[in-house]
Order: sequence, then C-alpha cells, then structure tokens
Amino acid sequence: MTRDIHVVEHPLVQHKLTQLRQKTTSTAKFRSILRETALLLCYEVTRDLPLTNIPIETPLEPMEAPALDGKKLCFVSILRAGSGLLDGVLELVPSARVGHIGLYRDPETLEAVEYYFKVPSRLHEREVIVVDPMLATGHSAAAAVHRLKREGASRIRFLCLLAAPEGIEAFHREHPDVAVFTAAVDRGLNDKAYIVPGLGDAGDRMFGTK
Repeated sequence: MTRDIHVVEHPLVQHKLTQLRQKTTSTAKFRSILRETALLLCYEVTRDLPLTNIPIETPLEPMEAPALDGKKLCFVSILRAGSGLLDGVLELVPSARVGHIGLYRDPETLEAVEYYFKVPSRLHEREVIVVDPMLATGHSAAAAVHRLKREGASRIRFLCLLAAPEGIEAFHREHPDVAVFTAAVDRGLNDKAYIVPGLGDAGDRMFGTK
C-alpha cells in the first residue's frame, strides 16, 4: 500500500519538537511551543491549496493578485489535545472555519468512542484539515475521518506532531486517500499504546493533568 506521509524536517520544526519532547519543559512552555510548532506545520499542510486571481487595487495601480480559491479552510480538532495545534493553525489562517470531534480511547479495546461532534456546514465544499498531536494506534484519527466523510467531506488532510508506524498503517488501511503531515515518525508503540520515544501524553502536558 502506498502511504501518503509527509515528514516536515524543517530545522525550526525539529528544534521545537525536541523542546516538546523534554520532560522538564513546563506546562506553560509546552503550550507555547506547541502553538508555534503548529503554525510552522500549517505552512506545509497548506502548501498546495488552490489559488485564483482576483482584481485588487494597490496604492499605485489595479492588478490581478492570487487568493485562495473556493470555500475557506476548515480545521477540525480532535478533543482534547487537538486544541493545542488548533491555536497555532488559526494564528496563520484566522478566517478558517472550525469543527470539533470529541473522542476518547477505550482503555480495554483501545478503540475510539465519540462523545461530541460539531462541524461547519457544506464540508463537501471545503478543504478539511484534521489536527491532533499524536497518531498512535490510528483509531481516533480514522474514526474522526470516517465521521467527516459521512458529513460530506472529501478533501481531507491529517496534521499531527508525532506518528507511530502502527498508527500510519492502521490509518491508511482505512483512509488511503488522506495525506498525513507530521514532524516525526517515531519508533513505535509501547504496551500502553503510547508513542516511544514520544513526548508523553500531549493533553496532560498541555493542561497539567495526569
């Protein structure tokens, strides 16, 4: 199976990822760096969005200038940890529509269980970017994309900080048409389905919870 995976190796992204991995990074610092990293990753995930020329007037003369074509972007955050990436991508594209999908991982089966869903209308006309810091087992990401497709979304990308090979395999088995953008693909999962070496639980580190 061909996997559409894009690892963003920009030096600033890799430097900030190292800071996020360090266990001594404080909650406040973790949130701040996560937001900055999300903004940088957003440049890559939006690199080939379609453009059209529109008439404008500069202070000197009229011209045809490029602008995003079609409906605005829609960012969909997988709660709760996706909120950290959402803050950063919205700094770059503040006019984007926003959706939220609440999912938690069943501790026994590791399957995703949905508890909340709210997205903008007319998803079939939008470029949809799903954000969640970790692609670990791939169950939550796959479930979120299945739900969005049922709502009509057809142009979907997935943006995360870290991915595990197992998660990429499981996700693309169900959604081979959805590209994954990440800052790194780590070694794998431990017996608790955490990415290793990873950076721990992104939600706990964002919010200071256990």
